[in-house]
Amino acid sequence: MTMNIAILASTNGSILPVIFEQLQSSLDLRPSLLLSNIADCGALKKAEAKNIKTIALLSEGKMREEWDTEAIHILQEHSIDLILLVGFMRILSPIFVNAFPKKILNIHPSLLPKFAGGMDLEVHQAVIDAREKESGATIHFVDESVDGGEIFLQKKVPIASRETAESLKKKVQALEGKMFVEAVKKYHTIFPSR
Repeated sequence: MTMNIAILASTNGSILPVIFEQLQSSLDLRPSLLLSNIADCGALKKAEAKNIKTIALLSEGKMREEWDTEAIHILQEHSIDLILLVGFMRILSPIFVNAFPKKILNIHPSLLPKFAGGMDLEVHQAVIDAREKESGATIHFVDESVDGGEIFLQKKVPIASRETAESLKKKVQALEGKMFVEAVKKYHTIFPSR
């Protein structure tokens, strides 16, 4: 059964090529829409290059619930079954989360529940500062908490003795695209009729 997948993105979308490449061959699991809140983000260009429909719904000057309500309508119009947050730099409101229960997956660059709430290099630096021996990435369901939803998939990487936030980010990012592909396939197996 075909699963309509939407991606929400705000950034360059550096892991999108891996996601597109590995899901492109699967007609059942191919992303059908990329929605961004930033007009000129790199993720839009990457999706356009793969002939994936793109929509820029600008968030600047809008209240969170206003943007979320407009986004809900767009996603419902496209009969979206699963939403992936790929470099999406907004916290979704309860209105949005409750419109898509157990249908939104986010990736966080740490081994949740450790180091929840931060973003990007800030998280990697916190991991290093805490003298952790390993880090990684976590894909979790999005709920009304920040990075507190049920963990769906987790992968680890070792931390080297002279690790920097930048080098750790590269290690973790190398996992993220493949993790999303694995998570989509796992989700499709668990929820085939959604």
